[in-house]
Amino acid sequence: MSSFGTETRIDFGFLVGVVIAAAAIVLGIGATGIAPSYFLQPTGALIVLGGTAGVMVVSTPRGALVSSLRRTLALFLSAATRRDALIEEIVHFARITRRDGLVGLETTVSGVRNNFLKLGLESAVDIGGKEELRNLLETELRLRERQSEADAKTLEVAGGFAPTIGIIGTVVGLIQVMRQVSDLQSIGAGIGMAFVSTIYGLALANIVLLPMANRIRARAAEEFEVGEMVLEGVVCIAERLHPTLIRMRLNAFLRKGKLVPRETVPEPQPATYKARVGG
Repeated sequence: MSSFGTETRIDFGFLVGVVIAAAAIVLGIGATGIAPSYFLQPTGALIVLGGTAGVMVVSTPRGALVSSLRRTLALFLSAATRRDALIEEIVHFARITRRDGLVGLETTVSGVRNNFLKLGLESAVDIGGKEELRNLLETELRLRERQSEADAKTLEVAGGFAPTIGIIGTVVGLIQVMRQVSDLQSIGAGIGMAFVSTIYGLALANIVLLPMANRIRARAAEEFEVGEMVLEGVVCIAERLHPTLIRMRLNAFLRKGKLVPRETVPEPQPATYKARVGG
């Protein structure tokens, strides 16, 4: 378990979904009485997998392709952020700021695990203006969102080409069948085997590539919402707002029924603040 309530573990939901989809296809094939080994066609698999990989390389710059591959591998891990714990961490830094000023963050920000929160706190120390700080963090959020969309688009494009490449494999199989037209007994079996490539292309697109693209977008939406919460918290810290008020603002980003309770003990105020209010 890392700080800020972010827990990284195997995403069993993702794996279970893939297994269910694959099992449904295998069981459906078995229900027809056809042996599953009939669908194991190395030639069709080579054409579909190799052709789809080639399309991805042709249509996507190398840097974007590497980024998409990394994000795809990350789908097998779940990194859910506990927003309530993240709010408490932000409130903790708000207390430090009210006690020691923004310079007090310099000695504590190095231990922050959440990359966006760390960037925000470091920027709050270096940037004096609230609007400049907000603009900087909003730009960072937009860039991260665009990167996620680009990674999803790479898989989506590949998913669009995979069925067509499967048809190419089918045509190749039909050509092979027509070469043996003199053997009428083998034509029927050959035609059936030829269409296996089409199944490969459809399965690759609709069970693997397109669902992964949607999964990337779903995770990006969740990360963007958490980023907005962090942005709001950092700006509030820069404004020196009271930690209780910051908590109340950030509670709006929590799911219903999981609000962080308001503090019952008043926070000790700095001497300068007491003097200003006549305490």
